Amino acid sequence: MLIVVALGGNALAKRGEPMSAENQRTNVRQAALSLAELVHAGHRIVVTHGNGPQVGMLALQAAAGPPDGAYPLDVLGAESEGMIGYLIEQELTNALPKDTQVAAILTQVRVDPNDPGFSNPTKPIGPIYDQEMARKLELARGWRMAPDGDHWRRVVASPKPLEILESRVIAMLVRGGVNVICAGGGGIPVIQRKDGAYLGIEAVIDKDAASALLARQLKVDMLVMLTDVDAVYRNFGTANARPVRQASVAELGASRFAAGSMGPKVQAALDFTSATGKPAGIGRLQDAAAIIRGEAGTRIVASE
Repeated sequence: MLIVVALGGNALAKRGEPMSAENQRTNVRQAALSLAELVHAGHRIVVTHGNGPQVGMLALQAAAGPPDGAYPLDVLGAESEGMIGYLIEQELTNALPKDTQVAAILTQVRVDPNDPGFSNPTKPIGPIYDQEMARKLELARGWRMAPDGDHWRRVVASPKPLEILESRVIAMLVRGGVNVICAGGGGIPVIQRKDGAYLGIEAVIDKDAASALLARQLKVDMLVMLTDVDAVYRNFGTANARPVRQASVAELGASRFAAGSMGPKVQAALDFTSATGKPAGIGRLQDAAAIIRGEAGTRIVASE
């Protein structure tokens, strides 16, 4: 099968863990082993990844430097896509037979400049803070902060992805037998001007929404979203929490999930499966192969 595999940002930079180069490489190495298992099983993969922790870290570094050294979020997104893509490309190459081709590609994603997401920031990026520090950062840097579980994080605009600009290049690489890493962090957000030219814009696109769009444009056989939770749970965080092992689009679409965590993954799965009739899976990184076989995680199907 041809599969789009979306790696969650928290699967690559574990929550509460220092975002050192060593820690990130260790986490990517573990992710690469799970991805390599899919290739060994005969699947072709297109890998996407989150960048929330990393792009937030780059934004903090830029804010701490000289005023003329601060870069907009689209440029920071490109930096994080290159950084994480490099690590995944190298570790996946190391985990696969020597003649296996792997390539990371910077990916631009077109958005609507009038998207309502620009007036209602919801995408969490960067590290977690306690409430007192979050308020200080709001005042000092003008950032929008929002609750994230028991902590707080910066939130930024997250417009809906409309088009993966490099999709034809990615498809060409896939046809050539290349395992592609692309659309990192949801891709680099760009708008199209009236004269047809493209221009970057301040935002961070949701990685799962971009992955679902990419999966549709490439006409893949399955979309798999890997995170640090073993399945989609109803009543998550309560004594009545129950994993969803398989559900139809209609069944899962009638349920509500947290906007800052599982909600985007469920919506991406619903969008992909509704549009294509093909399955989507959600679960833990280490269960990737089992999720594809239907033995772990949550499987979303068009109808029961």
